[in-house]
Amino acid sequence: MKQYFKNNGLVMGWALIALVSFWVFVLILLPQLSMLDFSFRFDLPPSEVGGPKDVWTLQNYKYLFFGAEGSGDSFNKVDMAVFGRTLLAAAFVTIIDLIICYPLAYYLGQNKGGGFIRVLVVLLIIPYWINEILRAFAFRIIFGDNGVINDFIMFIGIVDHPIDFFRANVALYFGLAYTYILLMIFPMYNVIESLDRNQIEAARDMGASWYMIHKRIVIPYAKPGISSGCTMVFMLTAGALAAPQILGGPSSLWFTQLVYQWFNDNVNWQQGAAYAIFLLVVCIGIVLGVMRLFKVSMGDIGK
Repeated sequence: MKQYFKNNGLVMGWALIALVSFWVFVLILLPQLSMLDFSFRFDLPPSEVGGPKDVWTLQNYKYLFFGAEGSGDSFNKVDMAVFGRTLLAAAFVTIIDLIICYPLAYYLGQNKGGGFIRVLVVLLIIPYWINEILRAFAFRIIFGDNGVINDFIMFIGIVDHPIDFFRANVALYFGLAYTYILLMIFPMYNVIESLDRNQIEAARDMGASWYMIHKRIVIPYAKPGISSGCTMVFMLTAGALAAPQILGGPSSLWFTQLVYQWFNDNVNWQQGAAYAIFLLVVCIGIVLGVMRLFKVSMGDIGK
């Protein structure tokens, strides 16, 4: 702590602590605790809130897992199927972004062409000046029946009728992968950029193949950046709402859309909170499990 104040100064040190504390406790922790409390409450009229009926209950979670009473089902298959598809899709999008971004991050991080690299980085960032909603609708135009892709593949004779990319979820996966691709590139780029090139040159001189260089040197060194990027892409994809609403097909209901329906269409914040908390807890559990599997600690990511 003394070293911290020595490096930052007394005023700036306390200012940083205050800002971080405000961010963590007021903007993150308190809303989540409030949402957690909502998830254990009955959906009551405003006049009864705070009264004798306003007590904690597991009814909202019971509905999440088993559906409404008298429905005849012992398990809420519909909502749980949507939840499972959402997690699988989030994992799939994360893998796609990792496959695309790792070679690009390696090239940006290890290439010596400084000016050209800076231009590439700027070109990656510029499209994100456009609002996410507009970018999603742009993808809807690109993948539409009369969009650029369908017009091109029909022009060259691959197909003789438009392909429904929305029903096949192709547009949705492409849109989600594009939306969060920078969150995958830059954590890996920041780590790989600090990798000593002499290690790679020494491995080459000793006859190591490119596969062995990346397996033994680059990937272990870039593991914190890879973990950070995968965590952000997975969590944000699982919690996405705009892209599934705009690019999703009729059978691609996202779990966040169910949360939205409970909050806004049904005006049942308690049930919506239970769905949201369940999604949050499971996603955090998956992330922590994968980090443990690949032996990555929070301290490594913090670096």
